[in-house]
Order: sequence, then structure tokens, then C-alpha cells
Amino acid sequence: MDINDIRGLATVFMALAFGSICWWAFSSSRKKKFEEAANLPFADEEQHDKSLR
Repeated sequence: MDINDIRGLATVFMALAFGSICWWAFSSSRKKKFEEAANLPFADEEQHDKSLR
């Protein structure tokens, strides 16, 4: 086993890791959790507006 075999295995491993992360991120079961996380910056906006008055 030389360096080129190790590079090939590393490439395959990274491609599998990338594909797995993409599948995890775009799976429909995670959609609700990600939508909630996307709205977190706006969660306290109403309270912040009241404190400015």
C-alpha cells in the first residue's frame, strides 16, 4: 500500500462523508427542526421592540 492508495481511500471516505452530510441536512425529517432554528434570531424581536419604547 503506497501513498496513492491512501489518497484514493481518503477521497472515497470524504465523498461518502459529504454525501452523508448532504442527505442528513436535506432529509425531510429534519425540516421542522431547521425551520425552528432559522427563526431563532427573530424570536425575541417583539420583546426587543417593547424595550425600546
